[in-house]
Amino acid sequence: MMTKRRSWVAAVAGLIALPIGWAWGDNVRIEVTPQPQPPPSSTTVIVPPPAPPAPQYVPAPPQVAVPMPPQTINADQIKANQVRADTIYANRIEADQVFGQVHQTKDVKIRDTRGEIKAPEVTAATIYADEITANSVVAQHVFVRDLRRR
Repeated sequence: MMTKRRSWVAAVAGLIALPIGWAWGDNVRIEVTPQPQPPPSSTTVIVPPPAPPAPQYVPAPPQVAVPMPPQTINADQIKANQVRADTIYANRIEADQVFGQVHQTKDVKIRDTRGEIKAPEVTAATIYADEITANSVVAQHVFVRDLRRR
């Protein structure tokens, strides 16, 4: 039923559009002038094969020297947004988040600690600190006497 209706609508639309498409015009004449052919020649033309493309060398990206973090950090205090290490030894840690295995100990004996470190991020293989204050502490093992979450 729908196909009959569509066919009928298409036929009516075609009949309505038919008078609009008629146009009158003058006669058009197209003339083609043949091009003269060159006389056959006895000369043989040899076209050499195209040269192989020149090899393109892409330079290697520049090497950027990324400083390696120190193997061990000894500090009285560390204040940072994030402290990262494989192992951390500290008497006191105050942090929002601590990721890693935490080992509570009675006392962590830290020798040769010097100074205070303030940085956005502190990273080392091993960190020895009397006190660490950070937003997050990330380590595989954290040995700490006093752990406080903020």
